[in-house]
Amino acid sequence: MRLRSLPSWLITQTATQAGRLVWDAFAATGARRYHYALLAALAEFGPASQAALGRRCGIDRSDVVAAINELTERDQVVRTPDPADRRRNVITITAGGIRQLTRTEEALSAAQDALLVPLSVAEREELTRLLALLLDHHRHGVVAGRDAAAS
Repeated sequence: MRLRSLPSWLITQTATQAGRLVWDAFAATGARRYHYALLAALAEFGPASQAALGRRCGIDRSDVVAAINELTERDQVVRTPDPADRRRNVITITAGGIRQLTRTEEALSAAQDALLVPLSVAEREELTRLLALLLDHHRHGVVAGRDAAAS
């Protein structure tokens, strides 16, 4: 069996290329993956506790604290006591955080374009749809809205 006929090999090799492009995009903007995930979650869903951010972004609690500390030092988020529970902090994105998020998203968009340059818009959409289907199935046992056991 030839390697180029194995979807798993092709996915792995493509993921390696994608990882390099994304790493370069983060480096060009002075961001890290955790920084981007936290800023994006705050921009999309609004202020949240550190614990809620960690759960939403799939980041370990200790890593969330370290990343929030870094983002606070960069004036990209602010940490304030939760009025409902003073033991908990609420994290809010700042104007500087929004600017950083915009720069990072622009760099990531360019990385996506570089990765997918040989594909048409329709092919990009179909590839994204198929990859999401595979990911959903393997993460959650979902196939096109059905339980994997039913398929």
